[in-house]
Amino acid sequence: MGRTKRNDNFIDKTFTLVADILLKVFPASKQEKQAFFYYRDGMSAQADGEYAEALENYYEALQLEEDPYDRSYILYNIGLIYSSNGEYTLALEYYHQALELNSNLSQALNNVAVIYHYQGIKASEKQNLDLAKNLFDKAGEYWQQAIRLAPNNYIEAQNWLKTTKRTPTELSW
Repeated sequence: MGRTKRNDNFIDKTFTLVADILLKVFPASKQEKQAFFYYRDGMSAQADGEYAEALENYYEALQLEEDPYDRSYILYNIGLIYSSNGEYTLALEYYHQALELNSNLSQALNNVAVIYHYQGIKASEKQNLDLAKNLFDKAGEYWQQAIRLAPNNYIEAQNWLKTTKRTPTELSW
């Protein structure tokens, strides 16, 4: 039984119903539909904090999904799980894969920046100032890209870029 058949959550039930109707109306191959079902079950499990189950569903969806845009969101969600579990190296790998398929995924750009910023803080605490500067510079580059795509988002990042003088003068938000 799929995860969505077990949910008591009104929002999940509504989403499932709408998604099922859309899949019946829009032409999609059996493989595309199956990929979507796995993706949907992965999102539901992730929302419930069931990360292992979410990963299983996302990996199944990746095996079936061929559309690069849709694959980018699957990869992004896998990155989110690894990031929330503190597995930043794996998270970065998946965020970068997502960005290779969809360079306009501002959320992934932001999350890469957040990880680099966090690693910069850790390097700074260990007095590894050259590494810290490098990581902070990388964070700044990714935040600049994210802000170009979504200028009304990432206000804290915009403030950090300004206070650390990492905002290029030609960049206007």
